[in-house]
This record gives sequence, C-alpha cells and structure tokens, in this order.
Amino acid sequence: MYSYTYDKRTGGVLLNSSPTGFSKEPRPVYATELDILGFDRYWKYDRQTEFPYMWAEANNYWYRGTLVAKLKGGNLYTAPEIIITTDENGIPVLPEPNGNALRPVDITEMVEANREMLEIIEQTTVKKILAIYEKYKGTLDLFHVAFSGGKDSAVLLDLIKKSLPKGSFVVVFGDTGMEFPDTYDVIDKTHQSCEEEKIPFYIAKSHLEPKKSWEMFGPPSRVLRWCCSVHKSTPQTLKLREITGKNNYKGLAFVGVRAQESAARAEYKYESYGKKQKGQFSHNSILEWTSAEVWLYIYANNILINDAYKKGNSRAGCLFCPMTGCTSDYMRLQSYTAEIDGYIDTIKRTYDGLKWKSNNCESYVMSGAWSARKNGRELANNIFHCVERSKDGDLTIEVINPFSEWKEWVKTLGNLKENNDKYSVSFNGETIRFFIKALKNGYTVTISEQVLKDKPSFSKMFRQVFRKAAYCRSCRVCEANCKNGCISFSDGKVKISNCIGCHECHSIDSGCLMYHSLRHPKGGGKSMKSLNSFAGHAPKPEWLRSFFELKEDFFSEHTLGPMMYDMFRRFLRDSSLNEKNHFTEFAELISQIGWETDVAQGLILINLVAENPQIEWYVKNLDIGRAFPKNYVVEMLTAEGLSDKAAKFLISDFKRLTIIPLGTNLRFGYITDDGDLVRTKCSVSDPRVVLYGLFKFAEKCNDYKEFTLATLLNDSIDRDGISPTRIFGLDREDMTPLLIGLSAKYPEFITASFTHDLEKITLAEDKTSSDILDLFKEENTNG
Repeated sequence: MYSYTYDKRTGGVLLNSSPTGFSKEPRPVYATELDILGFDRYWKYDRQTEFPYMWAEANNYWYRGTLVAKLKGGNLYTAPEIIITTDENGIPVLPEPNGNALRPVDITEMVEANREMLEIIEQTTVKKILAIYEKYKGTLDLFHVAFSGGKDSAVLLDLIKKSLPKGSFVVVFGDTGMEFPDTYDVIDKTHQSCEEEKIPFYIAKSHLEPKKSWEMFGPPSRVLRWCCSVHKSTPQTLKLREITGKNNYKGLAFVGVRAQESAARAEYKYESYGKKQKGQFSHNSILEWTSAEVWLYIYANNILINDAYKKGNSRAGCLFCPMTGCTSDYMRLQSYTAEIDGYIDTIKRTYDGLKWKSNNCESYVMSGAWSARKNGRELANNIFHCVERSKDGDLTIEVINPFSEWKEWVKTLGNLKENNDKYSVSFNGETIRFFIKALKNGYTVTISEQVLKDKPSFSKMFRQVFRKAAYCRSCRVCEANCKNGCISFSDGKVKISNCIGCHECHSIDSGCLMYHSLRHPKGGGKSMKSLNSFAGHAPKPEWLRSFFELKEDFFSEHTLGPMMYDMFRRFLRDSSLNEKNHFTEFAELISQIGWETDVAQGLILINLVAENPQIEWYVKNLDIGRAFPKNYVVEMLTAEGLSDKAAKFLISDFKRLTIIPLGTNLRFGYITDDGDLVRTKCSVSDPRVVLYGLFKFAEKCNDYKEFTLATLLNDSIDRDGISPTRIFGLDREDMTPLLIGLSAKYPEFITASFTHDLEKITLAEDKTSSDILDLFKEENTNG
C-alpha cells in the first residue's frame, strides 16, 4: 500500500504515507542466510536467529540504509559470487565502522515507529474482508482460508480471525507433499492453534505420492505444471466437497496473493470468480500489501515465522520447483540437501541422456534444462500409448497397452451403440460413426476426417477420449472438474455415471494431463536451424522506415550488407510484406494504415507468429509480465538443441524487436536494466486486429472455426495455431466485451454468445483472414 525507506536508527524499514508504485519486495536477512552464502568471510555477527541483521531486495543487501553487497550468478551447485559494495574511491563499504559486529534490527523500535501506519493498513484490510463476507453471507456454502504456511497466508489468517466471527470459516492447507520441511512445522503449530480456537483446520492431499507422480508424469516443468492440478487444486476441491457434502458447492476462498509479487499478479483484482478455482469465488484480501508491510505486521503481531525464510528463501512454496532457479536453487540445496537430492535423483533417472548423446545428467540438472521440458521427448522409457495418423481421408488412432477403459470415457460424448466393430455415439443430437479393431495389445480407432472437420468440438473431445483411455492413471483431476459428481475412481478404475455432457473433464490440457506431459512431439516440426531465423540481425527502425519510404525500390536501392539484407528479407517475407522482392498488397495496406501504429504492428505480429518460428518461440515460451534472465533463456534454447551462439542471437534479436514499433508502439516487450527479457500486454486499439488473429488461428488449426473462450485462453492445449490472447496477452476480461462488440458490429464474420455459463465463439465458414484485411481496405478507401 505504502512506500518505504530503510531506517538507519532501527535497522528496519520505515513506511511513509505516499502510495507505493513498485515495491522491490524487501525481506529480512538472518544469520543462517549469511552463513550459507559465505558472508562470514567479510563481516562479524552472532549466529543468533531470533532477529534479522539486514534486508535484501532480490540480490541486493541493505544494512541500515546502505547497499553493502550484491550477489551475482550462481546455480544449483555453485554459490553466487558476493560483490562487496565499494565507495567512489574503490574502498569496500563497511556495514559497521572498524569492522565491528553487525547489529540486529531493533524489532520493537521498528514496530513502534510504524505503529500508526500499520493500524491504518490493518483496519482498511479488515473492512474489506468483512464487506466481502457480508456480501456473500447466506448465499455460499463455505468460506475458507487457503493456508500455505508461508508469510502471506499467515498474515491473512490472522486478519481473517480479527475480521470474521468464529464458526464462519474454515482453514484448508493444500499439502502437495513437496513443501519445505520447515513448512510442516508451521502447519503442525497452526493446526494446533486453530483447534484451541475452535477453528476447523483441514489438510487436502493427493492420494499420489510426489515421488510416484514424478515418475508417472515425468518431472514437472515450467510449461508442464501438472503438479499444481494433481497435488494442489484437485485435492482441495475434493476436500471442500467432502466438507460441504456437495459436488457442486459454492464457496469463497480468502487467498494471500499480492500484486507486488509479480507483473502477472499486478493484474489481479480483490474479488474474482473462477480465477483461482473454476466456479468458485476468491478474495485477495492483502492484494495491495508490500512485503515490507507483511513483515512489519508479522513482527508487530508475533506471528509464527517459517524458518525457510531465515535460510534465505523469499518464498515458501514447493521445495524444488521448475519456476525457480539460480541462487534460489543453491540456497535450497544447502539447507535441505537430502530432500533436494531425492528430486534430483528422480530427474536423472527419468532423463534419457543416451537418446540425446549426452550422459552428463549433472549439466542437465544444473543448467535448469529439466525445467524447460515441453513434452515427453527426453524422458526415458516413454512408450507411445496413443498414436494418431491420417491416411486416405480417415483418422486412425492406435491405442497400445491402455490404462483405462474407453467405453467409460466415451460416455462424456453421448450414448454409445455398438454392432461388432462398428460403433456410433450420439453427440448434440447427431449420430457419429466410427470403427474399433482389436489388437493383441490394444486397438485401433478409425473415423472420417471430414466428420471431424465438420464438427471441431466433437473432433477435439473424440481424440481426448482415447488419450484418456490410453494414459489415465487416476490422478482425479477429471473428477474434480466434474461439478455434477458423474466421475469417480475406485481401485484406480474410472466410473462414469449419469453424465450430463458438461464436458468439463475435457477442458484439461490435451484432454489428459498424463498424455500432455508424456506426449511425443509431432514429426516434421521446425528445425533448430530455422528457429534462429535472424541470426542476430533482427530489423532496425531505420531499415523499416527505408522499406516503407522506398517501397518497390527498396530491393534495388537498399544499402544493407548481404547478411543484414537476407535476414531483413526473411522478416519481411514472414510478415507478408515482401513476396519475391516485391512490395505486397498487404504491405501497401500497412503503409496506408500507418506502418508505425499499433494497428499495423498488430497485424504484422500475427503474421510473424504464424510464419516465423523465432517469433513464435518468443510468444509461446515467454509468459506475459515475467522477467526471464538472459542466461535462463539461453538454457531454455540450448535444452532444445540450439547452440550457445545461436541462443544468444535470439536474445539480441529480441532486444532489437523491442526498439522498433513492434516494441515501442505495440508494446510487444522490453529488456530490463539487468538484461532480462520481458513480454508485455500489447496495446491493441482496434478490435479488428484480434478478429484477424482469430481467423489466422483457426486457419492454422485445420480451419476449426468453433471454440470457446476458455479454449482460446488455454495456452497448454496441443495445437498448431497460437491464439491472439496469447500473442497480445489478453485475458477473459479483455476478450469478453471485445468479442461481444465484434459479434454485434461484424455478425457476418463472427458470433459470440455468453449466456447461462455457456460460451461459444463461431467464425463464419465462408470468410478468411484475407476478408478481415478487406475491412481495413474499405475504411481506408472510404476515408
């Protein structure tokens, strides 16, 4: 809520009344962290762990208002380098004169100095909590606090206790089985405290042990985060159903999410529906709090501190998470060696180094390449269980050694009828036929491709039925998705009864998380050579300016060197601006619109994503609002087979793209002062740009022109096209009014309906992306 400074007198933080813009998320630094990093080589201090000595902002260490040290580099096995701050004469800055011992932060005085501001923050938050409770009291089945054992949820729980009457809420700890060992100590003590206060405390945990699930699914990765569904959201949903006695319960979760934690969370609102858990309300009660305020509240109210923080961890989530890296991994390994080694052993055991002509599993783990996994290609003993092939107008699905029964899963589509090897299913009032042929170790499914093309919704789910049948190992995510209680598991076998066809069990990545994590990449993909499309010679602003000024003459009058010219032509070609050294009709349209405008750049970006593998890679792999360190991006790319040199070209190319109108006007992304790559939410001022992107997306996805908004927003679905929501960073709140507006203004191109929790988007079958460009041409002609 408020900005802060470091207080030289107390050694703590001091809030002031001016609102904060962006907090650097300060955290207290204890002796344990200083020891792990090796600061005892530079400074004297007692090994007490009751009080912190200083504060850290990311890798910067502040002592009583002075920046005294920085960390650089580091990975799982290598300690980061300590860089002691020097003055203008190059002399090291001493935290205390004459090398005296560090003084602990005076917690009592720090709290007292902030007492007035803390009371305002607390009272403001309590009012918000009470207001949301009063708003939904009597209409919901349950209010619960989502407790994690971390600092934010500890503060949240204390505030809820102060705000709401006893008996009005419960506490639920989602135990992934992969928490910090210190977290479990916090859970035990909090559980006991809640029991003493007569507050119901529940623990939700998957029936699958993490070690077993990592072996089944393959280790989780940055884009294959099956662990969140299997070990967190699903057990919590099932536990809340158990508590309420309702499959389709309605509840509100109080969540300790804060906007300052990340750029993505900065977009959150206090109240939301379906954001944290589908079909449920959530309230981010401490959304505007900074970490400085969180820590001050903890000290002021004597709230139990998770010792994981005292060991240098800024967060206390899962112990070994693919979303962390660098110094964070090092700190965890040093403090929890046996536990981390267990995860590392699983990664090494599941990695097929021989396939990649590399037995250096240490490098695979140390570089973080394991966390960049996108499919099952690099996993050992990963046998195909479901293979799709197209031939002679038919789709054939071969299912080998399936783990579950397809006749159960097909109930989610409609009523099944069978006659020997001939089958039919009733889907939305239509009878659709297919064939099953038994094999020694499975079966083959055959269905007309034309039928699938005519019925895209059915096509997706029909494929998913057999993926589920082939791979389902009872993770229970489908059961949690089904609010009607139609799906259950007993002894590892699925049972589907009285299915009403809500198809929520099909809204999972690729239809089945196990299949999604283990799937093999389709053949004929883009090579690593083609991924490096610009070789460090992405376009410069003056090249584009010259191109649009000279137009057709550019190709004969340019002054670029041979390599620059070839790479620029590639950019122009994939943008549809150049065809065989001619200024295209599309280029003329862009010129008329104004090539530097966000509208023109939006159209260009859509073409680039569809045709250029390098731009496509940026969009697919760089999440909106997250800062990716350049070394981490290099590791991501080399894990895919790119050379170090080529990987660095992609980073320098990204920097160039951010200084042409693609970055400056459309706001595609930027480079931070530290050299991190960041993709940002684009500035799209004309909805027709999104409409063009929808048609391009559909054309890439086999001309399937009927889908839901949830499908558009789901980045994990295995498909050839990329949704404009991913390209531009648009969320549901952006897209809903945009789609409704397009549907009203251009009904001949698109219809979108959002009624009774149903959503359907249909693009006109007789229209193409070229027809959308004609809308721009007509406007410029009329103008």
